[in-house]
Amino acid sequence: MRALTGGVAGGPVGELRTLGLLVRAGFRRETTYTAAMFAGLFTNVVFGFIRSAILLAAVAAAGGTLAGYDAGSVGAYVWLSQGLIGAVTLTGTAEIAERVRTGDVAVDFVRPVDVQLAHLATDLGRAAYTTIPRGLPSVAVGALTVGLVMPAQVLPYVLGALSVVLAVTLSFLVRFAVNLVGFWVVETRGITTLFTVAYGFLSGLYVPVHLFPGWLGVVATATPFPSILQSPIDVLSGRVLDGDAVRVLLVQVGWVAAAALLGQVLLRAGRRKLEVQGG
Repeated sequence: MRALTGGVAGGPVGELRTLGLLVRAGFRRETTYTAAMFAGLFTNVVFGFIRSAILLAAVAAAGGTLAGYDAGSVGAYVWLSQGLIGAVTLTGTAEIAERVRTGDVAVDFVRPVDVQLAHLATDLGRAAYTTIPRGLPSVAVGALTVGLVMPAQVLPYVLGALSVVLAVTLSFLVRFAVNLVGFWVVETRGITTLFTVAYGFLSGLYVPVHLFPGWLGVVATATPFPSILQSPIDVLSGRVLDGDAVRVLLVQVGWVAAAALLGQVLLRAGRRKLEVQGG
């Protein structure tokens, strides 16, 4: 992801320092939305109880196990997903969409930091803060009320933390790419709404991807969406372990690379369009 401009003074070290400051800025900006965070936590908990009731009933109706899930593991799936949903922000609108619409993105192109990297750094800061007042308390509520079956070893949590970082990164990159469609389409709300619906369903937010019928599971795994939500849940909950967990992370890395490349291609094409039009 090479910068489109001449780069930051100080070379790679200076660029890393700048990106670190952008991560910090994204974190600090989220701290101003305290009421929104508590509203998000309340919503997470309410929908967590609803989803728990439905899926626990399904597991009970299936005789105690369903596609490898029992009462404890399906509880872990529900509440880990409720904890992650703020960080991977299925419905959030990327700031880049508004900057493309207003033409302010032209200013971004002459800045010394790559546009995609700059927005990614800010989003990582946002996700880090969201995890504290909204994500972790959601999981705690699930653990205290429903009970979660979680691994007893340390390794799943280490790999799970890496998987969450990759998931947040991938979530941003795919939203970023979709919002760049605004370079060529005046009204993008229909596209983003369709994207959000597909994103939520195929990522395993409503039901685990493992419960999908065979053909739909194949469709889902052909997209990056399971790597955003289902994969980190599988690693954190211990559904996949050791070598299988590493393979899940490698798939996530592959999707991150592909989404980053797509964003760079779209950025360059969008910049050429702006220059042709005198932007």
